[in-house]
Amino acid sequence: MAKPIMAKATAVWLVDNTTISFKQIADFVGMHELEIQGIADGDVATGVKGFDPIANNQLTQEEIDAAEGSPMHKLKLKFNASAVGEEKRRGPRYTPLSKRQDRPNSILWLVKFHPELADAQIAKLVGTTKPTIQSIRERTHWNISNMQPIDPVALGLCKQTELDAAVQKAAAKQAAEGNIMSDDERRKLVSTEQSLEMEAEPRMPSAIEGLETFTLGAGEDTAGLEDPREDDKDFSDADSFFDLPGDSDEGEQP
Repeated sequence: MAKPIMAKATAVWLVDNTTISFKQIADFVGMHELEIQGIADGDVATGVKGFDPIANNQLTQEEIDAAEGSPMHKLKLKFNASAVGEEKRRGPRYTPLSKRQDRPNSILWLVKFHPELADAQIAKLVGTTKPTIQSIRERTHWNISNMQPIDPVALGLCKQTELDAAVQKAAAKQAAEGNIMSDDERRKLVSTEQSLEMEAEPRMPSAIEGLETFTLGAGEDTAGLEDPREDDKDFSDADSFFDLPGDSDEGEQP
């Protein structure tokens, strides 16, 4: 299926100017539904100006009205000679100048949360070089102390579908090689939709771990810690109530 030119800017316009569902917009522009939701929340495509698909001969108003009236309707791209061959482009991924400074942070995120990805896969996802990836893996990068792991999808460096496909491919390769993955690694390999439906696993802070089995030693009774004579005391006067000590000279014979 042909995709519109300036897909992300077109998605921004559709989110801002129509009531079409995220799924319909995602299918039309070739992005992931979560990316469209990120655009609506302001987390993705920050600063991107909307690209009017009607004024640029990519959609008709009738097509948009039909999509708004039926959530099952799929938007159809008008024939546009300038968009022919857009999907056949080959070459290194282009990263805008405004986002190149965030690329090391996205590499650190991929290395930290998806160590199963090969350097070639990471290079293809975010448009970087293998020496840069290796320096971040070995923590020899010149700016490693100031780097923070950031999701490349949130930065707009790759699509969620591309990341999911790379992770699934890495999982299949590890399974074919007979490598055993831990439970935490397996959780990272589920699809985005499955991970969003999972319930968060409650975890106990490490600072109090082990205290849940704490009990008093054998033979100790908390009830026995109280003075049994408290119930027998007479508090009818102030001295008895405050348990004031008596005068040291009281009762002594001259």
